[in-house]
This record gives sequence, structure tokens and C-alpha cells, in this order.
Amino acid sequence: MAKNHGAPGARMNSVQLVEKLVQKTAGELGLELVEVTLQKESRGKCLCLYVDKEGGITLDDCERFHRQVQPLFEDVDYDIMEVSSPGVDRPIKNMRDFERHRGDNVEVRLFAPLNGSKLYQGSLTAMDEASVTITGAAGEAITFERRNVAIVKPVVELKEEDFADAVLDGEE
Repeated sequence: MAKNHGAPGARMNSVQLVEKLVQKTAGELGLELVEVTLQKESRGKCLCLYVDKEGGITLDDCERFHRQVQPLFEDVDYDIMEVSSPGVDRPIKNMRDFERHRGDNVEVRLFAPLNGSKLYQGSLTAMDEASVTITGAAGEAITFERRNVAIVKPVVELKEEDFADAVLDGEE
């Protein structure tokens, strides 16, 4: 567990400590710190740092970031550290994500069914602290209370030309 370096009552958990420690480094490297998680896995406590940048993240970006931030974690209890991209279907969690995906086709998954369904798709049209609104295929606006939403993420649509240069099962 992270040592308490703040005033009494200002206890900081490991994830908050890591976020505070690496935010500046991410900015200096031209990266956006998307999320920090600390997950218990069979191989131990895994500290996962998700970073991104305009145009996408590379393996070299992840490696450079990893090398720069690892020495900062002497007060954090973890066994393994991973640095990676959040992926093309990264969840839409905040207003910065919303601005990036406004008008895009998204999937909204609910904790409990609404009108018999837990899954909705449509164009992302509005989002704030209280709600998420999409426009469905028939042009209808559907608004969900954020407290009922498990996840909002972009729908990844692959086209045939995305695979034009791929070699399939040894065929050339």
C-alpha cells in the first residue's frame, strides 16, 4: 500500500498516487494518461498504465514511458507493471473522450435491461455527468442515466480493404 505523504485524513490510494506521479511525465513525452488500474491477478498485483497520443501509440512510446516512470513507484505495492494502449475500442468515460467521439457510432451497455435490452447502438450525440444520449438507426434520441450505464465504447467497423494486404493461413 502507498505510504501516506499528505496531511492526516488525506490518505491517497495506490492508483491515485501513481496517477499523480506519472501525469507530468506523460505530458512531457507527448502522451495522454488515459487510465491507471491496480488489479489482482494470478501472477500478482498488476499495475496497468494506459497511455495514448494523437495518431496512436507505438511500442517504443510504451517502452520509453515505462522506463521513465518505473523509478517513481517505490511507495507503490505491485508485482508487475504494464504500459499499453487503451485500444481502438477504449471506453468513453469523460468529456475529452466524448469530444473525440461525438457523432461516432457507439455501443451503450446497461447494468439492467431497459425495454427488454441491455445493449443499444447509435450515434453519440450528448453526454454530461448525469446522462448519455445516442441517436438510434431510426433517428430517435435515446437518453440513458449514467448511473445505469455499464460502458459506452466506439463500435469498431472493419472494412475489407483493412485486410487487403493480409496473408491468410499461409496463402500468398
